[in-house]
Amino acid sequence: MAGDSLKARIEQDMKAALKARDQRRLRALRLVLAALQQKEKEGGGGLDEAAAIAVLERLAKQRREAAEQYEAAGRAEQAQQERYELELIRSYLPEPLDEAELERLVEEALAATGAQGMRDMGKVMGWLKPRVQGRADMGALSARVKARLGG
Repeated sequence: MAGDSLKARIEQDMKAALKARDQRRLRALRLVLAALQQKEKEGGGGLDEAAAIAVLERLAKQRREAAEQYEAAGRAEQAQQERYELELIRSYLPEPLDEAELERLVEEALAATGAQGMRDMGKVMGWLKPRVQGRADMGALSARVKARLGG
């Protein structure tokens, strides 16, 4: 499975960090690997690429929010660690889509689903999600679609 290749890549990077005695990187990679393994146990088997990316996206969102909270509390050292982990997680995610590509996909989704108003929001997002998974902020994309549907 493709998700297994992502997991294998993380395991290889973890071994390299262990050999290099890079404790900071090793600790972060262990957290990522543990989250992937937990999701595998919940699902009763291996993860596909989309499921693995969803786990990484969730971890990235948690790190981003934690860093913001630490900064607001004046805890710069903890915020820096969260940002380090965030960048490490992002390195395993697919390349993000640029604005022009996102706009093209929204146009395509509106045309493909025949969306007329807010009641069609779910159809449009359902069409978009598998195409942008791991490559776009779903919250921002949702707001863009909502604006286009007049919501």
